[in-house]
Amino acid sequence: MGHALCVCSRGTVIIDNKRYLFIQKLGEGGFSYVDLVEGLHDGHFYALKRILCHEQQDREEAQREADMHRLFNHPNILRLVAYCLRERGAKHEAWLLLPFFKRGTLWNEIERLKDKGNFLTEDQILWLLLGICRGLEAIHAKGYAHRDLKPTNILLGDEGQPVLMDLGSMNQACIHVEGSRQALTLQDWAAQRCTISYRAPELFSVQSHCVIDERTDVWSLGCVLYAMMFGEGPYDMVFQKGDSVALAVQNQLSIPQSPRCHPVTLGSSLHRHSSALRQLLNSMMTVDPHQRPHIPLLLSQLEALQPPAPGQHTTQI
Repeated sequence: MGHALCVCSRGTVIIDNKRYLFIQKLGEGGFSYVDLVEGLHDGHFYALKRILCHEQQDREEAQREADMHRLFNHPNILRLVAYCLRERGAKHEAWLLLPFFKRGTLWNEIERLKDKGNFLTEDQILWLLLGICRGLEAIHAKGYAHRDLKPTNILLGDEGQPVLMDLGSMNQACIHVEGSRQALTLQDWAAQRCTISYRAPELFSVQSHCVIDERTDVWSLGCVLYAMMFGEGPYDMVFQKGDSVALAVQNQLSIPQSPRCHPVTLGSSLHRHSSALRQLLNSMMTVDPHQRPHIPLLLSQLEALQPPAPGQHTTQI
């Protein structure tokens, strides 16, 4: 499992016989840390994700996340540069070496624009949505679902292209639930691994006999689209107020006419969206998963809208 690794002097590590210099800490979660490192062999920057593994199950899950990355060679899915497991006494750390994206995440971009009183244009939204859908299409085609799609799990490349990351919650796309025990197990898993304000309704209260499929990602995609259009997820405020997201998602979403609290252009035509985009959002946010579209249909609809490439000016979609 993994390759030989050593921590050397002056803040360097060796992975796959290549030396990397620690630059700074990028972030941390409950049981993981992300550091910025520089490859001394090529001068490129990388993100080193370190997952604390307290028991065998943690090591298996980290290995599985690495395996998920290795399944894909796709421009809209984050690639894995290297993986290794490091022993620390009785404990272990799983290290995933990943490309570094200096532009950060889609959420960083949404927040940056919102701070200036701006929002993504419809052209930008359509182009980003197309790339996200292509990444999901590749995941679904291999029989998996992402299960934790959200703006903070979508990186932006140098040209602004979206790249799906954090594949640790990926699992089998089609899950046949047969019995209350299996239903409760899946529901508990979703509560731990699927972000609450982007979680599909069918995962809040899993039925005893049902089929959960990859269209949980389509619901999450709708939440991402909403965030791109309005600067916040549709259920972010519900969660922040302490109200029940589980209850809120059982009702068909009411789509506002324009972003709320915009200081200058609220109510103007500048930030209103086309009926085609609103219809697309409405279809993704269908509460009944069996009425929700699959990604190939959404892709065909998006391609028909002909989103422009970044930097290309267009007056009409």
